[in-house]
Amino acid sequence: MPNDNNDRLYIEQRDQGDFAVRRGGADRASAVEETQKEAIERARALNPNATILVERVRNTNVGRRDKWRKP
Repeated sequence: MPNDNNDRLYIEQRDQGDFAVRRGGADRASAVEETQKEAIERARALNPNATILVERVRNTNVGRRDKWRKP
């Protein structure tokens, strides 16, 4: 399992409503997709061995938007 921050890909919802795929520590997105599902698929295509973490896009009783989950 990758343990370096650069071996992680983060899926984040942008203000425009689409989803960015970012590498750990990157300022710019590696890809931008219309849906969260498409962003996850793109992240897997970019690096099949990466740990993919998806931003929680809603508040729940067990977590807030600032939490990450695996797809």
